[in-house]
Amino acid sequence: MTQESPLNLVWHPGHVERSERAARLGQTPVTLWLTGLSAAGKSTLAFALERALHERGRACYVLDGDNVRHGLNRNLGFSPADRSENIRRIAEVARLMNDAGLIVITAFISPWRADRVAARQIIGAASFLEVHVSTPLAVCEARDPKGFYGQARRGELADFTGVSSPYEAPEHAALSIDTAQHSLADAVDQLLQLLAQAPIAASR
Repeated sequence: MTQESPLNLVWHPGHVERSERAARLGQTPVTLWLTGLSAAGKSTLAFALERALHERGRACYVLDGDNVRHGLNRNLGFSPADRSENIRRIAEVARLMNDAGLIVITAFISPWRADRVAARQIIGAASFLEVHVSTPLAVCEARDPKGFYGQARRGELADFTGVSSPYEAPEHAALSIDTAQHSLADAVDQLLQLLAQAPIAASR
């Protein structure tokens, strides 16, 4: 049995439109793409927002960098090529989840603008909200909950964003949040306001 090439694949359209699924859930599907340095507070913010949305009756899900690498992307390393593929796969998953009517919150360093542009194109510009968790490097390094900055400074960890690999900050983020300047509750409120303006029914 020969492996099929993409030329032999045919897209099979379903019988339920995205708009119908969104209407059933009473919300507009969107992806909030949280990007920032390691220890900036992306995951903490993403899961707190998920809880806030859930309590408001929203159907949502967090795609977290570490969590996804336990399963879907466990075969990827941290080379530039693997990091780009990591983001591509996440964008494809987010697009499918948006198509199912869900609000998606991603928490990935995603250091390169080109990868985030590609993610926007996959998900669709109308459904993509880029959020820069702009906590300064010095604060992130002082937190260092996983010890990665220390390892990177000692030369034990290659291609680490902010130390031995660059981070390209968003130029036109929908929102920028410095978790060193804002409480978690305040940051979540800012994200809820962003969703309300999108517009998206973050509250009934």
